[in-house]
Amino acid sequence: MSSFTSVFRDVYGSHPLHLLTLTAGFALFTYVLVTLGPDGLWNPSTWWQSIAVWFAAAIVAHDLVLFPLYSLVDRVLVAALHHRPATITTKASVPLINYVRVPLMGATLTLVVFLPGIIEQGAVNFHAATGLTQAPYLGRWLLLTAALFGASAVAYGVRVARVAMKPTVSES
Repeated sequence: MSSFTSVFRDVYGSHPLHLLTLTAGFALFTYVLVTLGPDGLWNPSTWWQSIAVWFAAAIVAHDLVLFPLYSLVDRVLVAALHHRPATITTKASVPLINYVRVPLMGATLTLVVFLPGIIEQGAVNFHAATGLTQAPYLGRWLLLTAALFGASAVAYGVRVARVAMKPTVSES
């Protein structure tokens, strides 16, 4: 039995109970959807039901779509940064990965939060409510993204300089 578990763990990436738990959770979720039906889940006259359904859908969308997507992007990023040419490396290597991950994550999060404004969704209502347009959203998001990557590049440069200036201890 332990050989099955180890082979399963190598292929799946986790213990078989993990898959069993996920399957049971999705079965329960499907049962609730089928039993209650769309009318029971989405009731515009009861505000908290709509918010609860939106929140549950956001969790499911994150776990089924976004998490695998940004995990794949991270794997590609790690693979690309680990196969750098030898000319880029310094004598005291400073890993670049987190100096790319953090601003990329910040840029992605702000894109998701401000996407309706960036693509000017609801422009008529926005203009009626504020008297402004949504035109500056894209430019401001691009500036914020540039600032995040710029600050990360400066932090990386400072870290590389500090490591390069640190005296090396010779082994005797």
